[in-house]
Amino acid sequence: MIRASKGFGLIELLIALALSLVVILGVAQIFIAAKNTYVSQNTAAGMQEDARFVLSKMIQEIRMVGMFGCIIIPPTNSTVDFQAAQEAPISWDNANQKLTLVTADVGGSGGAPTWTVVSDCRNSATAYTGARTPATGELAFPIRRLIYSFSNNQLMMGVGTGTPTQQVLVNNVSAFNVSFGVAGSTTDTAASSYSSNPSDPKLIRSVRLTLTLTDPNNRVRNQTFNVVAALRNRLL
Repeated sequence: MIRASKGFGLIELLIALALSLVVILGVAQIFIAAKNTYVSQNTAAGMQEDARFVLSKMIQEIRMVGMFGCIIIPPTNSTVDFQAAQEAPISWDNANQKLTLVTADVGGSGGAPTWTVVSDCRNSATAYTGARTPATGELAFPIRRLIYSFSNNQLMMGVGTGTPTQQVLVNNVSAFNVSFGVAGSTTDTAASSYSSNPSDPKLIRSVRLTLTLTDPNNRVRNQTFNVVAALRNRLL
């Protein structure tokens, strides 16, 4: 009697290979989907972090707009350019996409100030160009003129008078818009409407910032972030 041959036949081998291929393809698809999800989530998180950094910095600066010392009196002007900054400490050039702020140096860590207001916090306050050392019984308040500008898909910032050198804050910006909460009169502390080009800077009470970031590799959709910051020195 001839004994039956042991082992796999050609048909069984082909079936096993086909099943193995299906399993491998399934595992590969799961791996690719997991990788794509990780990459997209990581990209979105990076965009959110960039927006958080830039907008939180701008909000901090906007809240200090118009803060020129410890007493609410106009500082004596030692320079003409500071007088103009006093009268309009915040402005938006819609044509050139530039936001200008004149603000107290938060924390005193912003480098060389544009001006310094020296005050005895009782009766007098004087503005000087650049840094200034206060005398005994006086305090010095560093003031900076900041210009945020949007061009070539970059949001940049410069410090100083005239047209200062711009440093890039964030890349891959597809849109940056600014609008102002405007009061009905100079005595009102609350905004009654929003405008991108208010006729009187003294009526500005808050600022709405809209920032849209894009992924150059199209891994995630564009993300738009909106924040509103109040000018604390206009709410007193």
